[in-house]
Amino acid sequence: MGQKSSGNQLTGNYDAIVIGGGHNGLTTAAYLQKAGINTLVLERRHIVGGACVTEEVFPGYKVSTTSYVCSLLRPEIIRDLELKKYGYEILERNQGSSQIILVGIRTRGVFLAERLQKQIQAIEKKEIPLGMLDITLYRDDLGEIGALPEIRETKLPGDISGKIVILVDDVLYTGRTIRAALDALIDFGRPRAIQLAVLVDRGHRELPIKADYIGKNIPTSKEEEVILRLAEKDGKDEAVVAERKKV
Repeated sequence: MGQKSSGNQLTGNYDAIVIGGGHNGLTTAAYLQKAGINTLVLERRHIVGGACVTEEVFPGYKVSTTSYVCSLLRPEIIRDLELKKYGYEILERNQGSSQIILVGIRTRGVFLAERLQKQIQAIEKKEIPLGMLDITLYRDDLGEIGALPEIRETKLPGDISGKIVILVDDVLYTGRTIRAALDALIDFGRPRAIQLAVLVDRGHRELPIKADYIGKNIPTSKEEEVILRLAEKDGKDEAVVAERKKV
């Protein structure tokens, strides 16, 4: 039986101590805590996550070790630890769904918004408005993507003024896509609030933008990319961290 720490001393009691704050250690601790076992995780290093993190081993050189294969939790772990319950955060934060409108950013953000809509409707037992947003004309690099960029349909479920818009996207990176989406939304009305939900936050923001709801944080370097696949478009759900292809 361990002791709770005070400074460098342990005071109080723990039922279990997990040595090592890597991917497996954190998952084990989560299972123990879920079972009602008061658990302490000890990690010698300044960073937790083990092989699932990207680290700068010396200035300018980053290594991702095995984050490529460890970055996702197995489906049974997601189920056992009830990670989907964090979708309830939207309802809790907004005192229900009466003022909520879900808007997915094309393309994969739309599929994620549809999934979120189904989850909230299953809880609330009523229809949740859903829209889709194309941000092409609002991009700050529009002049660099060709003379005839592909512009797809934007479809919002009525007036968004005075509503709480939950903007949904797949991967949050520099923040420039979200900046474009905010500009696009404001052209359709003045929401009471705009909140951001993303499946993956990979860091490296270039604009002061932060997600309100995050499925998973995946540490990456700028030399890497997160390839996210969804069953609705790609035939399977998968997220892979890979070296960015050189142009």
